[in-house]
Amino acid sequence: MNTVELMQERLASLAPEVLEIGDDSAQHAGHEGAKSGGGHYNLTIVSPQFDGKLTIARHRMIYNSLGDLMQTKIHALSIQAYAPGEL
Repeated sequence: MNTVELMQERLASLAPEVLEIGDDSAQHAGHEGAKSGGGHYNLTIVSPQFDGKLTIARHRMIYNSLGDLMQTKIHALSIQAYAPGEL
């Protein structure tokens, strides 16, 4: 299973209505973080679980869902997290 598939599997716990993950790793070849194997990703997620939550709380929920991937397979993650109706 590749990293994007692992991310999709773990983020399913947030019951997303929209889940888009882009892999920007190739654009960062040679970057210090890429040398250790960690990739660069961008994430757009819409989940009813984000309703009424501040951005920092949404990001914490995402980081908690991704768990150890943040220390191993993910070096950088750009996040756009919305509640339904915000996008």
